[in-house]
Amino acid sequence: MIEVTILGSTGSVGRNTLDVLARHPERFTVAALTAHRNVAAMAEQCQRWQPRLAVLRDPQAAAELRTTLRQAGVATEVATGIDGLVAAAQQGDYVMAAIVGAAGLLPTLAAAEAGKRVMLANKEALVMAGPLFMSAIREAKATLLPIDSEHNALFQCLPPHFHQGLASVGIERLLLTASGGPFLNTPVEHLATVTPEQACTHPTWSMGRKISVDSATLMNKGLELIEAHWLFAASPQQLDVVIHPQSVIHSMVVYRDGSVLAQLGQPDMRTPIAHALAWPERMDAGVQPLDFFSLNQLTFQLPDQQQFPCLRLARAALAAGDGSSAVLNAANEQAVQAFLDGQLRFTDIARVVEETLASVDAPLPRDLDDVLALDAAARRQARLCQQQRN
Repeated sequence: MIEVTILGSTGSVGRNTLDVLARHPERFTVAALTAHRNVAAMAEQCQRWQPRLAVLRDPQAAAELRTTLRQAGVATEVATGIDGLVAAAQQGDYVMAAIVGAAGLLPTLAAAEAGKRVMLANKEALVMAGPLFMSAIREAKATLLPIDSEHNALFQCLPPHFHQGLASVGIERLLLTASGGPFLNTPVEHLATVTPEQACTHPTWSMGRKISVDSATLMNKGLELIEAHWLFAASPQQLDVVIHPQSVIHSMVVYRDGSVLAQLGQPDMRTPIAHALAWPERMDAGVQPLDFFSLNQLTFQLPDQQQFPCLRLARAALAAGDGSSAVLNAANEQAVQAFLDGQLRFTDIARVVEETLASVDAPLPRDLDDVLALDAAARRQARLCQQQRN
């Protein structure tokens, strides 16, 4: 039996992972589950899966969970805080890293350092600390498999020896597809008044609120460009984004001989999850196959830089190198939360990020402490920029 730990088990990716595991009870069991503060969902998952360890980062929620499980006769140990998350990341054989945002960096890095099969749905680990994270993967001989649908698609379309360098295996470009989000056809002058509810209504994917807003601004795709840079040792010039509203093609690899390999499938996260769990084999994910005869059209277009300034900012951070990506991520997280809290206009998200990038010195982090210090400095500056707009 393969033991699986899920960091962020009550979120969208976590729930989908449990759905896939439930289809293969003869193959997988659950070692540990973590979440932020969702006591009810975690209690239900613990009763179903009986993990050795459950972690809620919020101490009060953890205490409530401990009482609930004891009364239900569930022997699962309950821990809390960042130490609990790190301990969970060191459990089992495979670790699904699905905590959204910078909060996922430390436990995801702990899983890498423990030599686990790291199934990476937390792109921020690479955006914030790409060199440190990839070094940990190499030194611990951990296995890194991407879960974001775009990166998983690229992984499936690349040759096994792509790590030798894309140019050396005849690859010209990696194309990440983007749906364009809910505001693809919204006039730019109307974007200032959109609400969090509108921004979180994604046309094709079911995601959490923060990622949904990132999809609406296309910052999500910008972060994915940075993630792809580290995952596949791709230069900025080898990375492109194409708008594909139908979300049928998840990404493409352009080869030197004119061939283009694309991975197609339903917009369902269970496909990349099952791929990473079974790799190098294949197994059922519970996803219906594509019905090609019902596909009316597949369309593609270039991203509008005026419509999606966050994509331009992410490209600039990637080109700048050093700690710029960490600043970008921190500023974006701060601005998106302010928008969701009704404290910032949608169009001001990009402005806060741009002003923060221009204001914060971002040297190359030498270690994890440097990464965390840069993250904190960028958040402080982003709050100042936000306040100036209120």
